[in-house]
Amino acid sequence: MKHEITSAEYPLYNYSTSLGCDVKLYFLDGAADLPYIEANDFLPLLNDFILGSSEKGLCFTLEADGPVVTYIRQNPAENADDNGATMVLDFDRDTIDFVDYNLFCKDASGSTLLDMTRITVFNEEGEPAALQKLDQGTLTRYGHEVMLPLGDYGIDLVWQDGLYLIPLQTLSDFILTAPGSGFYFNGKNLMFAADTRLCPDFYYDAPTGERSEALAEYGYNELCLMLDYLYGMKDTHDIESFDQLFHDVGLQSLLKGTNAEYADRAIWHLITDFFDDIHSDWHAYSYLAGPVDVQVPNGPSVSRWIEKSDEYEAVRKKYYPDGVPGYEEIGNTAYITFDRFYIEGQDGDQFYHVEDPMDFEDTDTIGLIMKAHALINRENSPIENVVIDLSCNGGGHADTAIFVMAWFLGEASIGMKDMMTGAMCSSTYRCDANRDRKFDDSDTVKDKNLFCLISPVSFSCGNLVPCMFKESGKVTLIGRTSGGGACNVLPSCSAWGTSFQISAPRQLSFLKNGSFYNVDRGADPDYVLADLNEYYDREALTDYINSLYWASNAND
Repeated sequence: MKHEITSAEYPLYNYSTSLGCDVKLYFLDGAADLPYIEANDFLPLLNDFILGSSEKGLCFTLEADGPVVTYIRQNPAENADDNGATMVLDFDRDTIDFVDYNLFCKDASGSTLLDMTRITVFNEEGEPAALQKLDQGTLTRYGHEVMLPLGDYGIDLVWQDGLYLIPLQTLSDFILTAPGSGFYFNGKNLMFAADTRLCPDFYYDAPTGERSEALAEYGYNELCLMLDYLYGMKDTHDIESFDQLFHDVGLQSLLKGTNAEYADRAIWHLITDFFDDIHSDWHAYSYLAGPVDVQVPNGPSVSRWIEKSDEYEAVRKKYYPDGVPGYEEIGNTAYITFDRFYIEGQDGDQFYHVEDPMDFEDTDTIGLIMKAHALINRENSPIENVVIDLSCNGGGHADTAIFVMAWFLGEASIGMKDMMTGAMCSSTYRCDANRDRKFDDSDTVKDKNLFCLISPVSFSCGNLVPCMFKESGKVTLIGRTSGGGACNVLPSCSAWGTSFQISAPRQLSFLKNGSFYNVDRGADPDYVLADLNEYYDREALTDYINSLYWASNAND
């Protein structure tokens, strides 16, 4: 089929910040809301957004041979075959093939195939910072080849007039979401973002209206393709295909129609009614629908989790009406409390620019741990027990969760399994809690009696940490079974600009007897707290913790 091809250049933004360059986009047969990108024009974007300012020699290159275009990741330091990480686009067959999808999309700073951290671990002088990523103590099984059958989903790759045209959204879904963001096109600008709620005025500064028929058709097909391959809970939710699901639950006609607002509503019905997995979440309407102010209802599982969270926070407030401190000492016991694993930025070196660790804010988890470490190890410290309170922790940044685990255990080993490719990897880390740029036993509290408070509210990283503690056998868990949450979060968007997130195909796991087990079922406590007041009456809790220690010694 011969297409009428037009093109135009659009400024590129990181959220609403200009990146100082334009990107040439192509449009077929008058559909001005459905952008394609030429294969050669995508190459610099691939290098910038996947690799960034990486070390010399690590880059993507492109080769074209008739109807076949191959992107090659040159991996001089990856111990991989020279052509082991390729993306092959066949414009006759309408397919995209990856020999090793995980290696092709791997972050340049990653120490292992499925490294989940993003923190910078060296400063400009090459000095180590915050986390050490170990080569030893890791296990890697590479995934199988992945072929995306675009043609089976009604998606065309267009080779015409010497141009190799690829739907921009397809590349955004499968390549650019790997570093945590995707492309949004609003007819005026091209924006790289994870969530349009962070720049609504900029994103919605565009004409509203209906989708073209071409965008409606492609958008539906691409959404089915993306979810079939990238929704990490597909098998758990017993979904054979999303096209079938949309048909069965009555969302297909809304998603295929030209009304953008109706299509957006179908997506939030999908997330709230049929996913309802806490990690999957609705963000915002498409620019075509405009900033519609509609309160999106929560699904039953999310609602129960929120109610449980409110219940725990209400009981805690009785004991701490002015807010619970990040660090508190009760007798011989130190309590470290945070409701979110959080780090400001991704610069590990920032923690060395503060002279006194007491100046760290409690809101930054790594800074809080460094402060706690100094207090626990001060001269004449009375601390014998260290308790991390995750009873109201709903998750957050993986970097900080790893730091906390390494502080408690000396080394933190995290398992990861990619449900799309079958790749499995165990990554090992140490932390620098005393900020001497060394990674040794002086950076841990593993010689103390270690405890962790957990509850059904402890979700995602708030669940991963106690699961790893449980597996280590070195930390006593107190409370109730943690809330689960095995998948990473994948920022997503529709081809017409709906902003949302889903559970990614990468599942957090622990390695036992050479096998990977995901952490979705949660960690069971070693000792149950029947009454919520027992979590936050810390005088009584400290006596209880000491009784457990004394009983253990007596049994010995």
